[in-house]
Amino acid sequence: MHPIFLPRGRSVATVPVTFVDAATWRELRDTLDSRARAFVDGAGFEPKAGRHCLVPSAEGGLAGVLFALERPEEPTKDLFWPGALPALLPAGAYRFATLPHDARLAALAFALGTYRFARYRKQEDKEFKLELPGNVDGEDLSRILEGVTLARDLINTPANDFGPAELEAAARTLAERHGAKVRVVAGDDLLKANFPLVHAVGRAAARAPRLIDLTWGEASHPKVTLIGKGVCFDSGGLDIKPESGMLNMKKDMGGAACMLALAHMLMARGIALRLRVIIPAVENAISGASFRPRDVYRSRKGLTVEIGNTDAEGRLILADAIALADEDKPDLIADMATLTGAARVALGTEIPPFYTDDDALAAQLSDCGRSENDPVWRMPLWRPYDALLESKVADINNVASGNFGGSITAALFLRRFVASAKAWLHFDIYAWNQTAKPGRPEGGECQAARALYALLVSRYG
Repeated sequence: MHPIFLPRGRSVATVPVTFVDAATWRELRDTLDSRARAFVDGAGFEPKAGRHCLVPSAEGGLAGVLFALERPEEPTKDLFWPGALPALLPAGAYRFATLPHDARLAALAFALGTYRFARYRKQEDKEFKLELPGNVDGEDLSRILEGVTLARDLINTPANDFGPAELEAAARTLAERHGAKVRVVAGDDLLKANFPLVHAVGRAAARAPRLIDLTWGEASHPKVTLIGKGVCFDSGGLDIKPESGMLNMKKDMGGAACMLALAHMLMARGIALRLRVIIPAVENAISGASFRPRDVYRSRKGLTVEIGNTDAEGRLILADAIALADEDKPDLIADMATLTGAARVALGTEIPPFYTDDDALAAQLSDCGRSENDPVWRMPLWRPYDALLESKVADINNVASGNFGGSITAALFLRRFVASAKAWLHFDIYAWNQTAKPGRPEGGECQAARALYALLVSRYG
């Protein structure tokens, strides 16, 4: 179990955290002794969400903490509010004296709120412990916490220290931990192995592109394949991005990071799956070897692709990866990518859209997103928009004609490369917190993986 969590019954002195809201505060206030009540009143504590009060003991220590939440019926309540506590509290061991809206998510949020990316700058080092509340499964919570931490660390690492080779190393480290196997095809060997789109996108960079293929589990178990976009930096290629668009492109491998996080959760659980993780890892750079607008490439599947824009590179490398996954006829292919700005225009940065033809799968995934506080939103695979991807010289263009529906047309492009899998999911994630929120510090973020983990656990145990 993760060291932040204390199993119930452990003989460690813990400070109680009492959650209150506008409806419960008056009654709870009356239960305080006169000294504590006078202190809280003097401190001006109000039961407004996010407000807190550190209540001292008679000896001058910390006797308890008051922390305000929204009322349970509030439609805008944030189940991760307890994630704000580590930034407000002194180091120490704590327990929930009253239950928050969701004890499990509150414990996870508290732990996630302790995250700091300290590779390049010394951070305040405060050690926290949390006694697990109720019947919360600390082992499962630890798996999720470790996965999210892994994704955040990978996404936050700048591209000078994290290229395709380092992404491969991260996958190998994870594989070694769980007894998985890894096969890698790199450089010009991608052409020999029939990954022409991965090669085309990555060949201009000084750091060689590669296709990372991790497998784990019994061959007789249901097959689930996870695919993550691994563009370790995206300049846009010859269709170069403006300065503002390039600033955060170290996060363009967020899909790969989130899928490695999910793979850790699943393998650490020992789930009965034949799990496969495929990551096309490249840097979309500019040199004399860059692929060009109007170039035409034959994909692994055999479809010819005209390049309408070199900044739509993610769907190209995913196309070869999806085609590889589809050859195995898995029960599910799920791909995750920081793919389009159009998704952010449609749903903002906090709600990743997802696409699938499977209505039952979509409904279950939506339910899991809500229960895990890991929001996702289904968007339509609107088939009439397929016509927007037509090319006059090839089977398909990598970008749509016109400026609308960009996330949908990107999903429809990828859909062309799925034929034999029983089900397919595509996530268009952002993988970044623009501003800090409880349990979600500014920077790299693991999106949609917890929701998909819950779905796979419910289906396969």
